[in-house]
Amino acid sequence: MSAQELVKLCTRKKRTIASCESLTAGLFSAEIASVPGASKVLKGGIITYFTEIKEKVVGVEAEVISKYGVVSKECADQMAQKTRELLESDYCVSFTGNAGPDTMEKKPAGLVYCSIASKKGVKNFKLFLDHKSRNEVRKEAVEIMIQNLIQEITKE
Repeated sequence: MSAQELVKLCTRKKRTIASCESLTAGLFSAEIASVPGASKVLKGGIITYFTEIKEKVVGVEAEVISKYGVVSKECADQMAQKTRELLESDYCVSFTGNAGPDTMEKKPAGLVYCSIASKKGVKNFKLFLDHKSRNEVRKEAVEIMIQNLIQEITKE
């Protein structure tokens, strides 16, 4: 499944998507935007590489970050939920994790948390993409979440 399939599906179902990206740094949005017709479905994306941007721009609660860390399900959930509300999209996918090569917050390289927020709630995905380069982790996370987003939209 591909970005092209996602854009076609969203166009057919008249659904909009958005992203909140930390470790992928805009890779998801760039992948979607590379498809002709993406402007009909991609509302926008926010890159929250710095923790303070997650808090100040998106509204991730400081308590969530201090309790669970930025590499966590809880952070990914709030990133998706709050960005969906901010950009008024039907769906929002978020990416946070450790692309490596070093550990971060005592969490291993290759650990990625992604969430999909919709009006029905938030669904979280925990990915272990170890033994890969930084860019392989980032690309694989995007590919997996494009597939997951297609599945979620297809189910509605």
